[in-house]
Amino acid sequence: MKRKLFLILLLLLITINISGCWSKKELNEIAIILGTGVDYTKDNKIQLTYQLARPAAFGGGGMGGGPGGGAAMNQNITWVVSATGDTVFDAQKRLAQQIPRHLYLGHNVVLILDERLCRHGVLDVINFFHRQPLSRGTVWVMATPQEAKKVLESHSELQMTSAQAVGFLARLRTGYVLRFRDFSQDLASRGTNPVLTQVELKRQGVAQGPGLEKVHHHQEIVLTGAAIFKGDKLIGWLDCRETQGLRWLKGEVRRMGVTIPSPICPGKKISLEVMKGKINIDPVYQKGKIKFFLTIKAEIDVIEQQDEEDFTRPEMIKAVENIAAAEIRQRVKTTLDKVQGEYKVDSFGFGEAFHRKHKREWSKLKNRWDEEFANAQVYLTVKVKLRDTGLQGRRASLKR
Repeated sequence: MKRKLFLILLLLLITINISGCWSKKELNEIAIILGTGVDYTKDNKIQLTYQLARPAAFGGGGMGGGPGGGAAMNQNITWVVSATGDTVFDAQKRLAQQIPRHLYLGHNVVLILDERLCRHGVLDVINFFHRQPLSRGTVWVMATPQEAKKVLESHSELQMTSAQAVGFLARLRTGYVLRFRDFSQDLASRGTNPVLTQVELKRQGVAQGPGLEKVHHHQEIVLTGAAIFKGDKLIGWLDCRETQGLRWLKGEVRRMGVTIPSPICPGKKISLEVMKGKINIDPVYQKGKIKFFLTIKAEIDVIEQQDEEDFTRPEMIKAVENIAAAEIRQRVKTTLDKVQGEYKVDSFGFGEAFHRKHKREWSKLKNRWDEEFANAQVYLTVKVKLRDTGLQGRRASLKR
């Protein structure tokens, strides 16, 4: 009896091991999604757009010129397809009727949300992608004042697809950028409101090459600022300069450019690059009033100068540090005035800092934190250290 039972168990184990992957999908059975866009239409519908990779274009033999193959080639390596429905899932099911393959989100690079959807509320859309088994937390999430579908339909002169171009811009950290997992966390937080990258199409000059003589104004994807949310709803935008102030306030500064006037030559400029930057937030709660003492520290390098001053002089270094500190302070103050004063929301995570230091008071204030933050006093100190002046102490000049 024991022998029979043993043989039965052995057969069951063998059967399980040789059954294979019942849910496997071959490469020629899937449609690889590179970029996703969601628009909210005028008739209150969800328009879902996918940028799909054309297998023949990526499989070799069709892209001899590499990533810089030009507009004519780039327009043929992806297929942008969209459908409309009452929900994202409804739109996706309608999309599936147009695509003869299984949709695969594992290589999705970016999720772009249009302004109408952002002002209506993005929580339902975010929840949908949270539930997708292959949806990744590393996807870049961005907002656009244009139609998300149009952004994905564009092409890049230097990258194979527009979705890849957006991803590369995000990795370069040329603006404020946020991944899906971080955006989801900010949505769930009471101590900060979400901020998304603003992306749109801009005319970037003339495309050059065979067959492109008629192309006079090429539109390229550009990071143009930031989208400010209250909860899951968009309430306003920041331009590029204001977004730089936002990056300082969120402690996400690296390789940022700052141009200041020369301390000795009127009309001349000095260009600096911020190599390191950090912010310390010290929240104080006294007699029912909230104060924030902010200390920003930056290390900068001189990249270019138009004057002829010698940077080996200590007084010159000190003058540049002071002017750079004033410039950074002004950028930060401009952003603070707009977000705290005009939008009246905490987009910087000051609430999280207050929560860490004043846990008991936080339990009383968390349900009305944005109102408390709007009335809080903020004191700002900026300290700048000039780290490197370049290979030479003074700029090249002609003999007189």
